[in-house]
Amino acid sequence: MILSIEELSIAGRDRTLVDKVSLAVREGEFMALVGQSGSGKSLLSQAIGQLLPPNLHASGRMMFDGSNLLDRKPKEMRALRGSRISYIFQDYQGAFTPFRSIGAHFDEYQKVHGEKSAAVRRSKAAEALESVGLDAKLLRRYPFQLSGGQLQRASIATALMLSPRLLIADEVTTALDSVSGHRVLELLARKQAETGCAILFITHDWRHVRRYANRLSVMKEGRIVESGGKHRILDHPQHDYTRQLIAAAPILSRSLNSGLEEEPT
Repeated sequence: MILSIEELSIAGRDRTLVDKVSLAVREGEFMALVGQSGSGKSLLSQAIGQLLPPNLHASGRMMFDGSNLLDRKPKEMRALRGSRISYIFQDYQGAFTPFRSIGAHFDEYQKVHGEKSAAVRRSKAAEALESVGLDAKLLRRYPFQLSGGQLQRASIATALMLSPRLLIADEVTTALDSVSGHRVLELLARKQAETGCAILFITHDWRHVRRYANRLSVMKEGRIVESGGKHRILDHPQHDYTRQLIAAAPILSRSLNSGLEEEPT
């Protein structure tokens, strides 16, 4: 087990937003966390990397590499984020400062994690871009000169550059059109197969869950209401909320019955 979350609660001053959630991510799997907006999915993902807003407090246990992430000091977490645990966020454009080149972002990312050789940093940056199907020449360009799909690929390249063991992908297709979103997830699935990293995929899109996930957990109002293998939950959901979500996705319902739906290419 690469990540074991036990009785995790996240609370503000007068309200509990995530209530005693337990969740496990296995080595090398594509694990989906599904739920509607406001269910607590993103808060849970932020807690893993100690990225919660200062007005929120997390308690419980999140075991990774033999220790509780909630007990790690900020300096330790800064070293861990990017190297062992990496993030891809919905706001891929916000990950890049407009007045700095793409190459400068890659360079700074490696500096933060201790790579002192400028030549090595340049080589790794070019290799990272090429690994996601982008030309290394894009390192000289600025974020506004790239399309949305290219920027999302660049953010994936950054996240995977240091070979993390756990990649947290938080609503990574929400801001993309359906074709670009499909291509991004195909890329993630391919990179997972190549590197063996585990992916925690935060989403509300059941089509992507059906196509890519191994297991999933369903979250409602800060609690996990159902967990299990993808096929068991999609074919035989046990909780009323899960059944409601699936029933509200007519494309998914038809594809489960017919098995004929194909994603766009």
